[in-house]
Amino acid sequence: MSVDSDGTEDAGWDVDPEDEQGVAVLAALGRQLKAWREQAGMRAAEFGTAVGYGEDLVRKVEAGKRIPRPEYLDRADEVLRAGGKIVAMKADMEQVRYPKKVRELAKMEATAVEIGAYRIHGIHGVLQTEEYARALFEMRQPAYTQDEVERYVAARITRRALFDRSPAPSLSIVQEETSLRRPIGGTMVWRRQLERLLEVSRLRHVALQVMPTDREVHAGMDGGIEVLKFGDGSAVGRSEGAFGGRPVSDPRQLRILELRYGMIRAQALTPLESRGFIEELLGET
Repeated sequence: MSVDSDGTEDAGWDVDPEDEQGVAVLAALGRQLKAWREQAGMRAAEFGTAVGYGEDLVRKVEAGKRIPRPEYLDRADEVLRAGGKIVAMKADMEQVRYPKKVRELAKMEATAVEIGAYRIHGIHGVLQTEEYARALFEMRQPAYTQDEVERYVAARITRRALFDRSPAPSLSIVQEETSLRRPIGGTMVWRRQLERLLEVSRLRHVALQVMPTDREVHAGMDGGIEVLKFGDGSAVGRSEGAFGGRPVSDPRQLRILELRYGMIRAQALTPLESRGFIEELLGET
């Protein structure tokens, strides 16, 4: 989270000019916020002081150049006495709050009935703690700005909402052993991430497995795999080592990914063995 020059908390994130949907939604939202402020007879600086943000940031939000945080709309609704009408704008804002590619992934995960994935270098996004996710984004090169780090961390944590769904999707994830042994973020962050994995592994709809590094035969040598299946019988999959890394939905291509993933699951430790492995690893830290 960045800070404005006058010391007030930043209102949100910059709008990606290439995100056409985001630009259109934020422009409409900004116009409505400005209309509410002017109807209340408040100048931008006066309003900024009332809600705890700088005048420059207020103008950026009203111009559709800044994505406001939910708290901004809460404060605006209260100060402008909108009776919940500004708070209701959150639904529109949530559509574009995160980067386009993240929104598309989250939308698919939110509607999938089955999710299967094999991960090599890092913990699967839906399993990550906030601290672990932050450490990953902060080490990216070329380096992200702090504003970008905050936006991507918030987007990643939002994906964990799939655990709150009822019924929850069937989740099968195979993690390479090396991804569990790498102390991303330092010892304490690493420990809390391992504890999170144990917590999730105990859920009835989750099958978490570990692929040991000592396996002589490994069907996942071509890279990570992810397959999502939906209630209407359709599916989409992607693998770094197949079909140019592009998402695929053709049944023949999906069968190839499912065959590889099935072999990976068969070669990995069972869910019970994997839980014991993580517990042992946690005890070593």
